[in-house]
Order: sequence, then C-alpha cells, then structure tokens
Amino acid sequence: MTDPRPTPLGVTIASIGLLVIVVGAAVGLYFVKRGQVSAAAAAAQANPEFSAAVVSAEVRLAPYSKTTTAIGTARALRSITLRNELPGTVRTVTLTTGKIVEKGELLVELDVAVEAAQLAALEAESRLAETMLGRMERALEQQGASAADVDRARAQRDMTLANVARLRAIIEQKRLRAPFRAAVGLVDLHVGQYLEPGTLIASLQGLDDAVHIDFPVTQEVARLLTTGLSIDVRIANGSPATKATVTAIDARVDSNTRNTWIRAELLASAMVKGQPLPQPGSSVRVQVPVAAARQVALVPVSALRRGPDGSSVWTLAQQDGQWRAMPRPVQSGAVIGDEVVIESGLEAGEKVAAEGSFKIKYPGMLVTLPAAADVDAGIGAGAATEQPNKSSKGN
Repeated sequence: MTDPRPTPLGVTIASIGLLVIVVGAAVGLYFVKRGQVSAAAAAAQANPEFSAAVVSAEVRLAPYSKTTTAIGTARALRSITLRNELPGTVRTVTLTTGKIVEKGELLVELDVAVEAAQLAALEAESRLAETMLGRMERALEQQGASAADVDRARAQRDMTLANVARLRAIIEQKRLRAPFRAAVGLVDLHVGQYLEPGTLIASLQGLDDAVHIDFPVTQEVARLLTTGLSIDVRIANGSPATKATVTAIDARVDSNTRNTWIRAELLASAMVKGQPLPQPGSSVRVQVPVAAARQVALVPVSALRRGPDGSSVWTLAQQDGQWRAMPRPVQSGAVIGDEVVIESGLEAGEKVAAEGSFKIKYPGMLVTLPAAADVDAGIGAGAATEQPNKSSKGN
C-alpha cells in the first residue's frame, strides 16, 4: 500500500518554487515603482512649480511713542469783538469784510458834532483862564493881588484844562480804531445807523506769524504733559503733520467732562511750504505723546494679514537659492501713515511680503520678487494669482 504523505524532496521543491515566485513579484514591483517615480520626475520637469509674484519689504526699526488723539481749535493770538462804548449815530465807516487793517487805523466814527461844539467852548474857557492866571501872577509881583487870588486863578485854569481833556476823551471814544494789525470779519454797518452802547460791530482776528491750538485731554493725560512739549498737528485729513509746542495747561479740570484744556502754539515757519496757518475757529487733529519714545519694528500696512487667530505676516527666506514664504504670527500695534507697528514677532532686517501677499496660498510656497514698478504695471499684485517659476530644473 502506497504512503500518501509527501516526501522530503517534494517539500523542498515546493518551497523553492514559492520563494522564486515571491522574489519575482518583489522585483517586478520594484521596477513598476521605479517607472512611476521616473514618470513623476519627468512630469515635474515638464510642469514647473507654481510661484506667486510679491513685492518684499524689509522690517525696519524706528523710534515711536504712544500717542493720544484730540480735536483742537485754532485761535488767533489776538482776537477781539469790536463794540461801541457810547451811543451815537454812525458818521464814518471804513470797515469792509475781509479787509486788512493796520494798528491805529480809524474804523468807525460816530457823530460828534455836539461834542465838538462843547469842546470849542471849553477850549475858549481854558484860554481865558490861562490869561487870568497870567494877570494874577503879574499883579502879585506888584502887590496888587494876594497869593490866594493867584491860587484860585490857577485852580480855575486847571479845571478848564481837565474839562477839555475829558471831552476830547469822549470824542475819541466815539472813534473806533484798530488796536493791532488784523483781518476784519463780517460787517453789517451803515452810515446813519444808530448804535446802542455795546452793539456788536465786527470781529478782528490778529494777523501774526503763529496761532494758538486749544484742545482737551483727559486728566490722566494732562498729568503727563509739560510746557515746551512738542506735539503733531494735522490741518486736514491726509495733510502732513506739523509741529506745535505746548505753551499752557489749564489750572482746572472741567467738572462735566473731566478734561483739561491744553494750549499749544503753531508757528508759520513750521508749516509745510505753501500751506497757510489754519483759520481761527477751524478744527485740527492733534496727536499728543503719552509715553517715552522707544524703538519698534515697522512693516507696510499691506503686509499685515488679519484672521480669526490674530495677525500674521508672510516672511520670505531663501532655500536652495529660491525665495519661499512662511507664515509668522505677530502682535500688531498702531498704524503710522502707511506702516504698522509690530510689537512682537519680527526682527529688524527680515523680509516680508508687502504687496501681493494675498496670492500666497500655503506655507513654503515659492515666490518671485519683481520690482515694485513691475507690480504696478501688472506683473504681481495686479496679475494672476499664480505663475510658473521660470527657473525650475526643467528649464
């Protein structure tokens, strides 16, 4: 009867056959994978890596001090409201709206016909009193009058002179003159018009080489300010800042607003060439430093990206001779013109994507750095969001 169990020789032959099959399959899989890798490499060479064109900016350090903003009012160094002290009818008017008047110039004269006649009579009395005094003094020398007679004549002469001076002062009060060189405000006055005492005639704004800037600040900020401190003043939105100097701090705090009024002086010489001083009454924007200056990092505002997780920028670094972008979380601060303060997260000298950063899609993306003029012309920020990198290995 034949034994059904395999012989040792048969087992050995089967094992060798199975091993050959496994080895063959492994070798075949190796060559298949090798072909796939080669095909992928060839495809990569045929299709170069995409890149984004951005304009870079270097992180720079600059002195910066924290400021607070207030709305101030420009005021002339000298400003008055012209009113008459005495009643009367207008006889002469030289005031016109917007006219520049010089110091001492006659502006308005009320009718003084009655006062002029009274003055003539008093001057005649004064001359008579002067003559009588002379006669009494000569009579005294000849023993024809007493010293008391001379004293009475002298007193009479002095009283008439005082009356003349008083009436001349009244006449002068009816002649309104410019107290300083000034510009005349709106005028609505006519010859023949009767004026009650204290009637508003016009406003006069002094023409000087400086103006006052009055602005309120909180009582906490007021404690940090001192006279002589330099502040920034902007006449209008977008206008360059000019320097003014704090000259006075109000001695009290407003009980309603808890603010303190500050006065600064803005010189005409500090204005940008061709820009006039602000008109009295106009509003200006004032920036007041509330902390000592310190060095901070600045980047263009366009480089800052804001998201749910906070602020970040795309930093640029070279890898294998090519520029690549990596995200960097930062803590941003105040905006200064076209730049933003970076409190932490960046060091001076690092490069960031300033324009076109929105085209960077993922960390490590390849970027090209064309000139800013090229980007303005449409190669970059205004072009497609991605473009092939011409310098890849396949070219």
